[in-house]
Amino acid sequence: MENRNFQVVENPRATLSMHPQKFALWLFIVSVVMLFAAFTSAYIVRKAEGNWLLFDIPNIFWYTSAVILVSSLTMHWAYVAAKKDHFSKLKISISITAILGLIFLVGQVWGWGELVTSGVYFAGNSSNPAGSFVYIFTGMHGLHLVSGVIVLLITFINVFRNKVNSQNLDGIEMCVTYWHFLDILWLYLFAFLLIN
Repeated sequence: MENRNFQVVENPRATLSMHPQKFALWLFIVSVVMLFAAFTSAYIVRKAEGNWLLFDIPNIFWYTSAVILVSSLTMHWAYVAAKKDHFSKLKISISITAILGLIFLVGQVWGWGELVTSGVYFAGNSSNPAGSFVYIFTGMHGLHLVSGVIVLLITFINVFRNKVNSQNLDGIEMCVTYWHFLDILWLYLFAFLLIN
């Protein structure tokens, strides 16, 4: 009697994998969401205690909201251009997105000026933190947008060095993801401030 050893070979299962930098980006995004969830929760709890200063949100925030929405469109345009290897459109769209990001930041600082003119200060009235929350929301978002502009400028440099194309989309995909996230975050914060 012959002894035969049989091996059962299974087809390997496809593994779920993600680019390590994309994974890190998503972890960062989740942490930012948790941070702003904590801020908005603190706002609601403190407002419920009473003694809350009522004031109008600066009009410039409406304009900066429009600017950031347009920048989201130009960022998507850049991504589509990269996928199709339309390098001239990619350079134009990424340049416009960077300019719009800077315009947004300048508009936010201008909004702070309007708040000061209205008598709303960051910590001027320690018994009423209503204004402080607006500065914290816009300031923290602005800080994250600065990091977004830095990522955008790195992508911008890579575009002009011809390192972004249909075969190498990882960098621009992360840039697009982060930029759209910042846009959505601002729209959430702005709507939250308008409602509350």
